[in-house]
Amino acid sequence: MATTKPLLTDLASTVDRVPSNFIRPIGDRPNLQQLHSSIASIPIIDLQGLGGSNHSQIIQNIAHACQNYGFFQIVNHGIPEEVVSKMVNVSKEFFGLPESERLKNYSDDPTKTTRLSTSFNVKTEKVSNWRDFLRLHCHPLEDYIQEWPGNPPSFREDVAEYSRKMRGLSLKLLEAISESLGLEKDYIDKALGKHGQHMAINYYPPCPEPELTYGLPAHADPNAITILLQNQVPGLQVLHDGKWLTVNPVPNTFIVNIADQIQVISNDRYKSVLHRALVNCEKERMSIPTFYCPSPDALIKPAPQLVDKEHPAQYTNFTYREYYDKFWIRGLSKETCVDMFKAQD
Repeated sequence: MATTKPLLTDLASTVDRVPSNFIRPIGDRPNLQQLHSSIASIPIIDLQGLGGSNHSQIIQNIAHACQNYGFFQIVNHGIPEEVVSKMVNVSKEFFGLPESERLKNYSDDPTKTTRLSTSFNVKTEKVSNWRDFLRLHCHPLEDYIQEWPGNPPSFREDVAEYSRKMRGLSLKLLEAISESLGLEKDYIDKALGKHGQHMAINYYPPCPEPELTYGLPAHADPNAITILLQNQVPGLQVLHDGKWLTVNPVPNTFIVNIADQIQVISNDRYKSVLHRALVNCEKERMSIPTFYCPSPDALIKPAPQLVDKEHPAQYTNFTYREYYDKFWIRGLSKETCVDMFKAQD
């Protein structure tokens, strides 16, 4: 049973079985028992005192999390609760608009800098994912804000304020990650060129058979770092030591993950880790990742300071545009795209 509706949200409430185009092969289905059984989780890092009294301890904590998990949660991050709640509320309002209003933003053209779509890449994938998403380019804001949805009425203002705050937080984290690698504080900042910043508002409607499909299957992120805001519905899982850890939502925290470009710059000291999104049959889940990335023409390579006889360069040099083009065509895959740029021995 194929869907004629371009968006999942409007289909999901009308079906009591998962349509066949969403069903994963038997060997690649979620184990929902694991959703509630994992006791361990990713580290929580308190940023209070970064740049002050607690600076070196926080840098050590970041190094430990990046080396051992590729993911961490942050508290005392300096983003006002009001900014966050406006972002969550306006996102929910957007996905609650009538279908005809939302569809004004629909496109399956990945080159569009503002677009509403579904799954991941509807033109190339064999199995669909149980999500709709609104993708926005956010930097420089003045280049993109007029393309963003004008409805709900506060959308542009609320999302712009959140984007600005996320940019500040991203830069602070990139400095700390640079330092944790023993690099100059501004090393990664400079390596990313002019920088890019995108955001996705992911909407995962309730799913009648969540054991048959994913919101998003296992993948690693192609950018530099991702800062994730999720509502209070669990679904994110991170691969750690061969097991899937469920990251249960903690109020007033963000989840940060190292993405592929930092793995390359760190010459494999830090890992960009596989993660995935599960869905459930009772509650809608929303997640809002901010993707902080190099500009397309930035030349990415291992930092020379992290290359020596014992640690030869693990990657060839490439531009972020070359990288992202390959990532997009391949789709979400357990074999991370970074392997395509490995240096030959």
